[in-house]
Amino acid sequence: MNKTLDPENVVITEMVDGQPVDLIYVPTWDGLYAPIAIRKPAGDGPFPIVLMASGNGGEGMPWIRKALRDRAYTMDRLVAAGYACAWLRYRTEVELGYNDGGALVRDRRQGRDMFNRSPLEYEDEIAIIEYVKTLPYVDPDRVGLIGMSHGGEMILKLTSEYHGVAAAVACEPAAHEFLALTPDNTAFVNTDTQLRNIESMQMAEVDKVRRRIDMAVAQARIATIDTPIMVMGRDDDHLQGIFRISYDLLHEAGKDVEWASYVHDLHGFIYPMRGADGEYELNDVQVGAIEDAIAYLDRYLKS
Repeated sequence: MNKTLDPENVVITEMVDGQPVDLIYVPTWDGLYAPIAIRKPAGDGPFPIVLMASGNGGEGMPWIRKALRDRAYTMDRLVAAGYACAWLRYRTEVELGYNDGGALVRDRRQGRDMFNRSPLEYEDEIAIIEYVKTLPYVDPDRVGLIGMSHGGEMILKLTSEYHGVAAAVACEPAAHEFLALTPDNTAFVNTDTQLRNIESMQMAEVDKVRRRIDMAVAQARIATIDTPIMVMGRDDDHLQGIFRISYDLLHEAGKDVEWASYVHDLHGFIYPMRGADGEYELNDVQVGAIEDAIAYLDRYLKS
């Protein structure tokens, strides 16, 4: 047992591939804790920082440590480029929690917080952003995000109501809920749980997606986004229409947004994974996409 560990400020340093990584438990808005892992370049900073998110949450610190072991390629490239970098984990996604729960209202009762609903996973990310801004080696004005899949949708959700991020890269953003999209019959309700199964939802065509979203709701949500965003698509993805319409609506609203799409067979290509031999499985497309993401963030976080 580490007798010097502060229970109210848990930071545990581990060596991963010969590099020190701080494992931290960050308090979220309701007092529960979200795990993150931070690496930084040599020196005291302050450094710009990029926070990385992937998928729909849950699994806690074991997920973080596995990502450090098997999905650290992009983190390595960011640190080499002069960024502090963190893998994030957050609470599990709630099916339609964003649509059905409404805006979070925070009040006080008996001197303590009272909410109208539990915080959602994207609100955990906001809490983490605010936390890392307090770190002595982080420049609080130079925080960037990379989010993949649901992590990309979280970028759209949080930037529509929070304006403390300098720039973000939304890779393959599964933004069906943010866009208020009504699925077709390629999605179905699980009869055992009464929750939607959208794993095989076919939304590759932009026109099809545009016809199935609630345009008034989507445009109102996009109208409040001030953060520069790069949207990354994947040419053969069955949700490419959602990725592209996310860009199109931001562009049509006059937002600071860019689009790039790549040909790759892996959903989540922005975060290469190690193979059975311990080496990263990646090709020139992934290397180029990661370079594009870093170059985009450089324009806003290093100017």
